Amino acid sequence: MPVLTAPDGTPLAYHLVGKGEPLLCLPGGPMRASAYFGDLGGMAAHRQLIQLDLRGTGESGIPTDPATYRCDRQVDDVEALRAHLGLEYVDVLAHFAAGDLALLYAARFPARIRSLTLVAGRARALGIDFTEAHRREAAALRSAEPWFPDAYRSYEAVWAGTATDADWDAIAPFFYGRWDAAAMEHAASEVAQTNEEAAERYASAGAFDPAAARAALASLDAPVLLLAGERDGGPLPRVAAKIAALLPGATLTVQPGAGHFPWLDDPEGFTRTVGDFLP
Repeated sequence: MPVLTAPDGTPLAYHLVGKGEPLLCLPGGPMRASAYFGDLGGMAAHRQLIQLDLRGTGESGIPTDPATYRCDRQVDDVEALRAHLGLEYVDVLAHFAAGDLALLYAARFPARIRSLTLVAGRARALGIDFTEAHRREAAALRSAEPWFPDAYRSYEAVWAGTATDADWDAIAPFFYGRWDAAAMEHAASEVAQTNEEAAERYASAGAFDPAAARAALASLDAPVLLLAGERDGGPLPRVAAKIAALLPGATLTVQPGAGHFPWLDDPEGFTRTVGDFLP
């Protein structure tokens, strides 16, 4: 397992999966170890996936200063990895909360971005976020499924702020296009892979300046793909379209039947979409 040292001395681990041109993969969660990517639905057959364990997650070290878990302060980690790899520029793929990290990286280091792929990408960095209403809208799409009544009751507890650990476990099906054995196994690994303290600090006060980020990215000279799941509530496809509208030359693709982890729901469709987009 290769390791580099962040500017503040924190050891950062990354994992190489597959062969080919490098694709730098930033995990979401927020602050979930990159292991949940797997081989990105077979994408590793076409590109070498460089999966970074963000500080405090996976095999990476715990920083001396917990304040460095804040999203904007991790931009230097991404740049340190690029420099460590000796790459003039990078193709970046970011999932969910890492969409914010990737956007802030592109805003600060636009010349280092060859392409940007946001998979179910969040964009608080641009002032756009999902809401409870969005979650309810997406959840309603699953009302005919046998697990829905119990899962929806637990979702109500989450929204009310009274959820137990069992409630959080019960809502997992809403995040997958199919609630099958593969999805269950993937969901079961989330708690062990997530640094909860880091997750709480990731989007803390001061992390984002949407006006500044929008201004910086308005002239981004790199292709951008936003890939949204048809059944995902964070973000809904129409919210992903709002994000795309803020990025010059951005393309939005909605993967049919997919949830929050589209590479699990339709691996072939996911790899074809991303593969066709990448330079």
